[in-house]
Amino acid sequence: MIDVLLGLQWGDEGKGKIVDFLAEGYDIIARFQGGPNAGHTLYVNGKKVVLRTIPSGVFHKHCLNLIGNGVVIDPVSLMQEIEQLIPMQPDVLSRLFIAHRAHLILPTHRALDAASEAAKGEEKIGSTLKGIGPAYMDKTGRNGLRFGDILSKDFRKKYDKLAQKHIQMLRQYDHKIEWEQWEEPFFEACEYLSKLQTVNSEYWLDKQLKQGKRVLAEGAQGSMLDIDYGTYPFVTSSNTIAAGVCNGLGVAPSRIGEVYGITKAYCTRVGGGPFPTELDDETGEELRRVGNEFGAVTGRSRRCGWLDLVALKYTVMLSGVTKLIITKADVLDNFKEIKVAVAYNADGIETNELPYDICDVSIEPVYKKFDGWDKPISSCSSFNDTPEVFRNYCDYIEKYLETKIGYISNGTGRDQLMAIF
Repeated sequence: MIDVLLGLQWGDEGKGKIVDFLAEGYDIIARFQGGPNAGHTLYVNGKKVVLRTIPSGVFHKHCLNLIGNGVVIDPVSLMQEIEQLIPMQPDVLSRLFIAHRAHLILPTHRALDAASEAAKGEEKIGSTLKGIGPAYMDKTGRNGLRFGDILSKDFRKKYDKLAQKHIQMLRQYDHKIEWEQWEEPFFEACEYLSKLQTVNSEYWLDKQLKQGKRVLAEGAQGSMLDIDYGTYPFVTSSNTIAAGVCNGLGVAPSRIGEVYGITKAYCTRVGGGPFPTELDDETGEELRRVGNEFGAVTGRSRRCGWLDLVALKYTVMLSGVTKLIITKADVLDNFKEIKVAVAYNADGIETNELPYDICDVSIEPVYKKFDGWDKPISSCSSFNDTPEVFRNYCDYIEKYLETKIGYISNGTGRDQLMAIF
């Protein structure tokens, strides 16, 4: 079976640490979508490590790591990430596999991303400008280059054909991007990556599963950024929910087992887009400061707000989450009052459903209040050791979501994770 781990909010839920923890029980960790805009943060021997494309099982000697066909790959970014890891994990390349069908991000994809975002003015969607959206557009437009094309003797010809198309598109924008400087590093990285292990991942995974290997599919970004079900158009370009595993790895739905869904104990969002529980005040600033809410890859400050149970129940439903994991519970330690949104007042009508077009609706969250806890969660070694008010808070969340909490993270350390069974 393939178990799934994904974020239930707008990304940045702490997936890297949880995958790193769960990896002990799996033989293969497989990324199924997204690109180098992902920033999965791990702390290894006290050192902060940010993984962008490589799966988070890389620090476990027994784990094979697969970059699936649903991922878009920036060759330069991936090469840099590998070179960063080799001093810490000298055998990383022997345990890394890349799907032939994964699509490539070209320098001109990055240029199109930057030019398009600049042209939007105040309507920017908050792109990370890494070329991910344009790469997925070429994929669905049947123009893209795939990782397996690197091995083709006609690779440069294929590249030039697609780049010329992009150059024509760039002429419609006033914003000039000096993308030519990115070409030489791109081809150097492609040459480097051409020597790595590439596989027809759908056949490779099928063989591994038939041998009884346990697989954990690792998602990037968050469910509220799903191209179909997120806060459109302020979304990413891939399917971030559990259904994306089937397309992103080439596996049948019948092979999906547990679905681990990760949420922070509060909400954050990077870039533009609706955010019903956003706190543009001292409380929001305190959440940002205590939670160190700055992007692992981009460095951008994150918008912060209270936990939104309406949106969370929606994403739990979409992916059929079987085990909920709450991260950063310790960030709420010093708050005297804690709130969670239990309904929306949408254009004057109270609802428990996420509106279809959340961008065009005036939303006021309806909150339930909880007293803060008098004992730091970060100092607790087990759930039974936590304050009663915190346990009541967790019990309310479980009942509202109709989903059991499996783990609670109460600090950045690899050992700061409380199991609840």
